[in-house]
Amino acid sequence: MTAKPLRVLIADDEKLSRQRLEDLLAQETGAEIVGTADNGLTAVEAIRELKPDLVFLDIQMPGKTGIDVVREVGVDNMPPVIFTTAYDYAVAAFDLAALDYLVKPFDDERFEKAFRRARKMIELNQVSKLSEELRTLLAGGGQASIPAKNPYLERIAVEMRGQVRVVPVKQIDYMLASGPYAELFVADKRYLIRERMQTLEERLDPAKFFRIHRSAIVRLDLVETLIRNPGGDYGVVLKGGQKLKVSRGRFEKLEELMGLKI
Repeated sequence: MTAKPLRVLIADDEKLSRQRLEDLLAQETGAEIVGTADNGLTAVEAIRELKPDLVFLDIQMPGKTGIDVVREVGVDNMPPVIFTTAYDYAVAAFDLAALDYLVKPFDDERFEKAFRRARKMIELNQVSKLSEELRTLLAGGGQASIPAKNPYLERIAVEMRGQVRVVPVKQIDYMLASGPYAELFVADKRYLIRERMQTLEERLDPAKFFRIHRSAIVRLDLVETLIRNPGGDYGVVLKGGQKLKVSRGRFEKLEELMGLKI
């Protein structure tokens, strides 16, 4: 007899994180994504309506935090949870109250370990004890351990030779569009991720990164020279010697950011 697929809901306000989980779950046999939610309010609605077997629940979300979601749905009605967070120091209070937790960005191996552990516990019907642990967590407030969410990316998960590694954003020199992908340049290394430049621009700290062209984003502290050619062509030279084109409409803004125009 074929086992019923595990019905999974993903609740995370970050598009990159949702896409990452969707890609990983697509590789798992016997897993079915029944829905996604991009904030705490829609997460509550989705859990009540879809009644998933498992929820990947971001601890920090607009509208309601992950703990608020659990409180709103009710401990007895809450499906098994794998908490996700960008802060490894934020998970201690949630460790015992969830099947597992993932610190973003996580690699394939860490996801696989958490998912298979969750599936095994669900199949063996060993998740009922989590209700009492969730009650204990909620009774303790559950909010003091949740830090304010950083609105900007700090790390990006990239795939290389079949493995996923984590690249700190502060190490990225510049990014270039490559069709539906983006190329990340870190010193002499190049990584490819499936993401649009517009999405990356919105998630990067504007005090540190600037989109100089529709196909290029640079780290501002690496800009060494601004080029204004008589023919109307604009560009920059980075400290590593790379030359990149700057669009006419963005050149003046770049001058302001570099303190060259008052």
